[in-house]
Parts: sequence; structure tokens; C-alpha cells
Amino acid sequence: MPEAELASAESNQKKEILQKQLSSSASWFYLIGALSLINTVVALSGSDWGFVIGLAMTQIMDAIAREVGVVGMAIALVFDLTIAGTFIVFGFFASKRHKWAFITGMVVYALDTLLVLPAQIWLSFFFHLVALYYIFKGFQAGKKLEQLATAKSPETNTF
Repeated sequence: MPEAELASAESNQKKEILQKQLSSSASWFYLIGALSLINTVVALSGSDWGFVIGLAMTQIMDAIAREVGVVGMAIALVFDLTIAGTFIVFGFFASKRHKWAFITGMVVYALDTLLVLPAQIWLSFFFHLVALYYIFKGFQAGKKLEQLATAKSPETNTF
């Protein structure tokens, strides 16, 4: 195999690995949004269990809503749907290699991580950190894909 073909095959393989890493990382946003919605349904139905990787902000809203009553639950549901939907939107745009989706999503989830600290829910805190790590790895993969695209053709800069 000529050297140019070998380099091209290696470049394509590297791009494929980076794209899989980016897509896998973007799927964390989908997971966070979906588990937060499940947590909402569970909490508003009166149960006390939930997933640790969901959003603390929706769990706090759900706890307040249960104390307020039906109106509080309706407000919490709208709030939770909005926040979880936002994370699903982050996942969609992150999978399309939009840098802003990764950055904004990581900032919001990092702030949500801080909400877990006063309650000392260490398992949730740990899982938040794990999710942030993998989302960041996807952000890095996107930057590397951008560098490869820029090196090949300067006008194809998408990330």
C-alpha cells in the first residue's frame, strides 16, 4: 500500500474514532435529560427513589412541589420538562458538533453538580463528575475533528 493511501486510511480511522467518541459523549445529555424526566414522574407520583445521574435542580423542584400540592406539581412538571428538554437539545446539537452545546451543557451540569454538595449526596456527586468528564472528552474529540478538517480544508471549519 502506498504511503499516501496508508496515511489517508489512518486519518479516516482516527476521524471515525473521534466521531464515535463525540457521539458517545453527546449521548450523556440525552441520558441526563431522560433520567431526569423519569425522576420527575417517580417523585410526583409520591415515591422517594430516583436516579443519581439525573438533575438535582429538577429533584429540588419536585420536592418543593410535593409540599405545595397540585399547583406546585404542575409548575414543577413544566419546569422539569423545560430543563430536561434543554438537555436533550444539548445532546442533539452536541452530536452535530456544535461547540456551544458542549460548553453550555457542561456549565449547566457543573452548576447542577454544586447543588448536590449541600445535601452531601456523594454518589450523585460522583456520577455528575463522571458524566462531566465524558462530556468533556467529547468536546475534546470535536476540537480534534475540527483541527483535522482545518488541516485538510480551511473552509470546512464546523466546530
